[in-house]
Amino acid sequence: MASSKNRIFPRYGTYNEALRVGALLRKETVGGLLLVVAAAIAIIWANSPLSDSYFALRDFEIGYEPWHLKLSLGAWAADGLLAIFFFLVGLELKREFVAGDLRNIRTAIVPISAAAGGVLVPALIYTWVAWSHPELRHGWAIPTATDIAFAVAVLAIIGSHLPAALRIFLLTLAVVDDLLAITIIAVFYTDQIDFIPLLISLALIAVYGFIAQRYRKFFGLQPFAAWLILLPIGIIAWAFMHASGVHATIAGVLLGFMIPVVHSSQTASAIRDKAGLAQEFEHRFRPLSAGFAVPIFAFFAAGVNIGGIEGIVEAATHPLTLAIVAALVLGKPVGIVATTWLVTTVTRTRLAPGLQWIDLIGVGLLAGIGFTVSLLIADLSFAPGAEEQDIAKVAILSASLIAAIIASVLLSLRNRKYRAIQARESVDANRDGIPDVYQGEQG
Repeated sequence: MASSKNRIFPRYGTYNEALRVGALLRKETVGGLLLVVAAAIAIIWANSPLSDSYFALRDFEIGYEPWHLKLSLGAWAADGLLAIFFFLVGLELKREFVAGDLRNIRTAIVPISAAAGGVLVPALIYTWVAWSHPELRHGWAIPTATDIAFAVAVLAIIGSHLPAALRIFLLTLAVVDDLLAITIIAVFYTDQIDFIPLLISLALIAVYGFIAQRYRKFFGLQPFAAWLILLPIGIIAWAFMHASGVHATIAGVLLGFMIPVVHSSQTASAIRDKAGLAQEFEHRFRPLSAGFAVPIFAFFAAGVNIGGIEGIVEAATHPLTLAIVAALVLGKPVGIVATTWLVTTVTRTRLAPGLQWIDLIGVGLLAGIGFTVSLLIADLSFAPGAEEQDIAKVAILSASLIAAIIASVLLSLRNRKYRAIQARESVDANRDGIPDVYQGEQG
């Protein structure tokens, strides 16, 4: 029997990590619901008699032309507001590797590999289905991304008794998945790069990181003062990244990586210092991201004039729809589960007792919810106003809904089973308040 060190998903994970992820799930539930509501309003408005006013609002331009910042409101949402979302993606990814359960490379390699499989297989399926239509091939990256807010919200609603390790796995998978997707955007969806603004942006990000790492030396014990200094630097770095031609959300990820995160082996004073800044940024930006930035982006990105019954039939039978739906609903779980099986076979690692491969299939289906970043890539894949762009959005929404429904049914059944198991076990807590099942994971 394999020891706990060789198990890729400890059944419960570390206690502190379980508490942190549980709190994150509760926050993302609200954000996920706001995301769905914003998208629904956009779709209804775009298909109502007032549809012209929706598209006029989305295409209304504002900004300063000489700085390449005269953009439509829809572009501001995609390039600007979404950078806040990716800032938190960068911060969360760094935290997982520095202080989370993924600081151990043997543990981290599985979700990282699964995320890579969850990107590669959907891309291959999309390319295979759309290969006979050269005008559609550029959209191969549309089904590669997982929507963190949406997927985590679904899991939080239906998975109250699922093992914490599965939740941690989904969160890490989604973060790495989105990081791979944003890297794809930078490499494959950047037509032309102006290196001078790019170098200036990277230099500013380096300065930002230097100040963030030593903020106590500059500002004493006031993380709020650091926030006031770092925020303008981050905005200017974002502006130069945008002017360079590289998608500006890349700046958000890099800035998130610059924020210091506590390592468990550090001294008490270092933990207090770094936790203060990381907590300050997350405290201020997470509500802004989940409650405003991502829903506003969804509002402007999801609005598609379907065109009545004829439009629905045309979209449903279009090869672009078939490619995206097949890639997200089938490609994601196949890529994630197959890669996990391959890695565990090669490394001779086992699932912990109580976890089944069907649980991973459920998580793989949740990963097929490709909403936020998929909509972003759809905008980049096809010309503005092109029919393919609208059909791609309809396909993304449809595939995400299908994946969410199937995953909800499967994981609800698994959640019921785990609830019965936990009721029978009646796990007791020790005097320190930590259940016995976590004790073997401490240290």
